[in-house]
Amino acid sequence: MKDMGMDAYRFSISWTRILPDGTLKGGVNREGIKYYNNLIDELLSKGVQPFVTLFHWDSPQGLEDKYGGFLSPNIINDYKDYAEVCFREFGDRVKHWITFNEPWSFCVTGYERGVFAPGRCSPWEKANCSAGDSGREPYTAAHHQILAHAAAARLYKQKYKAVQKGKIGISLVSNWFTPLSRSKSSVIATRRAIEFMLGWFLDPLARGDYPGSMKELVGNRLPRFTKKQSKLVKGSFDFIGINYYTTNYADSLPLSNGLRNSYSTDAQANLTA
Repeated sequence: MKDMGMDAYRFSISWTRILPDGTLKGGVNREGIKYYNNLIDELLSKGVQPFVTLFHWDSPQGLEDKYGGFLSPNIINDYKDYAEVCFREFGDRVKHWITFNEPWSFCVTGYERGVFAPGRCSPWEKANCSAGDSGREPYTAAHHQILAHAAAARLYKQKYKAVQKGKIGISLVSNWFTPLSRSKSSVIATRRAIEFMLGWFLDPLARGDYPGSMKELVGNRLPRFTKKQSKLVKGSFDFIGINYYTTNYADSLPLSNGLRNSYSTDAQANLTA
């Protein structure tokens, strides 16, 4: 990297490499701490600044078994504990923290499509999905990730930022969407597609609440923020990262009959390449 002229390197820390069972009570793995200390020190010795991601889709199996991972609000405090160990051990040298990488990807592919871990979806969505709810669980997992991000960000800002002089943010992912036609329905569907992908996470971070279209179309399957949670989440970042890969055309999709609710149909947007 030094020979290529790079001055920054983004990498992810594995939660269970730091806390083997996912909890602080289960103990800290000092060998894991040593591994990341060596990596950080080597990067800095070559003039490369570390950008550290705390979660890149590898939920601790212990927490999946204990309470269902990100389907439970219990994970918020366990994630905050994990983040604090990282802030304490590495924050004297790490100046850029990313709480979550692409929460949309994790929540949709893991809880709506059953492709990524934990491999959950409605049984009708995919043959090998034995458990899950594609119309509810993606929203539940996302809600808890947003709250976990906000809890860790507040902790960092209140306890570590003044001394360590770092910044904390999150990396989101979004396609861009363009109307398939000039029809009003295509234009409105395009707006919904953006709100259901980028706005799902960015609106709470910037405004303290989900997009109005999501609240209307998802209904009671979409969790709600309390006033206290909304205040915690709003503005809980020093920076926002955007990962962009491609663009889709968007057109209006007929309303689902409600018998097979799914994140993919909730936006009522038909997406094509």
